[in-house]
Amino acid sequence: MIGRSALALALLLPVALAPAPALAAPVACQAPPPGKPGYVVADPACNIDGTPFAALPDAKIWTGIKDGAAYRIERPKRWNGQLVVYAHGFRGNGTTVFVDNPALRAHYIERGFAWAASSYATNGYDVSQGVTDTHALIDVFRQATGAKARKVYITGASMGGHVTAVAIEKYPRTFTGAMPTCGVLGDVELFDYFLDTTVTAAALAETDVDFPASPQFGAQLGKIIPALGVTTGLTDAGRTWSNVVERRSGGERPGFDAALAYWNAAAQGGVPFLFSFYPSLTAGSVDNRHTLYRSTDARRLTATEKKLNADVLRVRRTTTADVPVVAGKPRIPVLSLHGIGDLFVPFSMEQYYARESHGRNFVSRAIRDVTHCGFTQPELRQGFDDLVRWVETGRRPAGDAILDRRTVAAATFGCRFTIGVRGNYAPCGG
Repeated sequence: MIGRSALALALLLPVALAPAPALAAPVACQAPPPGKPGYVVADPACNIDGTPFAALPDAKIWTGIKDGAAYRIERPKRWNGQLVVYAHGFRGNGTTVFVDNPALRAHYIERGFAWAASSYATNGYDVSQGVTDTHALIDVFRQATGAKARKVYITGASMGGHVTAVAIEKYPRTFTGAMPTCGVLGDVELFDYFLDTTVTAAALAETDVDFPASPQFGAQLGKIIPALGVTTGLTDAGRTWSNVVERRSGGERPGFDAALAYWNAAAQGGVPFLFSFYPSLTAGSVDNRHTLYRSTDARRLTATEKKLNADVLRVRRTTTADVPVVAGKPRIPVLSLHGIGDLFVPFSMEQYYARESHGRNFVSRAIRDVTHCGFTQPELRQGFDDLVRWVETGRRPAGDAILDRRTVAAATFGCRFTIGVRGNYAPCGG
């Protein structure tokens, strides 16, 4: 079983579904009522900083709590009859659930779309709960507003991308179009990637590592990190490890060295980021028995690659009970955005989904960014508008050839849909 603390980072008193008036003036936040066992629900009428959640101009809002999950709804006065439901990402393992607004909130309202978002009734990496509560928003919207949406889009970031991918397969006739961003579209492959980064590092450092991680893990890392030069400058073994991680996270591509340096400089619990998830991976949750680790794209394995594959710790998966599998067979248009330097939820997640779907109903856009979910508003707006146009006209929008190794390795990869220059990437030119 995959432990829900595997992504430990960062980041029952049902209330009647009666419409709430738009908030025109500051209100006192209500004390959190109990939700599902072990949880409390933050007041959806208030933001995290204690300020009121207020409607945008020419829009109306509704807030409430249903089945232990808080919700927010906003509908423009000139509503086009369409609804966007938003699935948020991983929020750690705290005991308070809260709802917030989608990044494209203002854009939805300007275009005439209503939107709805849920806190989910639980935290942790609980995709199933996210699917349940996000799908429930459609009926919550109907009851709260007294109107039924004629079309429903779904969008979600990070773990919310996983929620999105599962929801459109579980409810294939419910949604019109989907836009996952920085999403976990490779389901359990994400956890295998977290395994890969540590076991390959250990093998290349010629240091033993236990699985599941033992109390000696800190001491083991104390040998691995200097052997590879993870925080001081990569050694020869470290450069091999870098090449392995690059191929496991999406293939040779521009800006990877800067991306690895960015994520190596990040720390979680005093541990370099890419090693910080290993202690949370539980027995039976991951699998690398058949993974072929490569540090080059040569036709034949090098001597170094042969030794790595012979020495690396092999682990067998026995269950995926906590993580719903994404089949990758969408029946509706799906347009996705992903940062090519994201090493938290790596670019390879897009490639897994593209291979499963054979590109059918799926368009992926690569963004030149090293952070997780670091998209600009213009990038998000363009993606959503192109998705809507695809749904309305049937004309497939442009995307990137993310399964073509030469295309991905090109110096200009990601230029087509990146709007704005990020510090770790050279300008794309005219």
